[in-house]
Amino acid sequence: MEIRLLSAEDAEIYRELRLHSLKENPAAFLTSFEMEIAKPFEQIQRNLSPTDNRFTLGAFNVNELIGMVTFVRGSNPKTMHKGNVFAMYVSSIYRGNGIGKMLIDELIKRASQYDGLERINLTVISNNSAAKRLYEKVGFVGYGIERNALKSGVHYWDEELMVLQLR
Repeated sequence: MEIRLLSAEDAEIYRELRLHSLKENPAAFLTSFEMEIAKPFEQIQRNLSPTDNRFTLGAFNVNELIGMVTFVRGSNPKTMHKGNVFAMYVSSIYRGNGIGKMLIDELIKRASQYDGLERINLTVISNNSAAKRLYEKVGFVGYGIERNALKSGVHYWDEELMVLQLR
């Protein structure tokens, strides 16, 4: 198993896994399958190019991308002390093998190197107990619940807000 930084060259395999994640767990993500498939390929390439404020990590089993997570730091001077975790996903057939923990550990390690970064935030669907356990295991704590945070048709999902204090 290898965790590495993704780049524009990984856009095709990233998009494939991202679309799979949205089909498999539509309630777990803010973006829908339809929104993602309509996204220009060039935008995916740009988003995967690491910058001073963002990066995406991939978990690989040999050459197969089996997991991913994105970190985005606040870009406004008043929000640069915090960053956010987005689009965390591990293929269902690989879950339970510590891959999610490897991804989030590496994200924390890399994000911690940002000068002045004090906290990492994330949101997780409130009834996703496996994801919440993972985040708690690495030090995230819940600090609130947003009721009806996501809506699709007539279905609502609550999100738990979690934070990891770095400094």
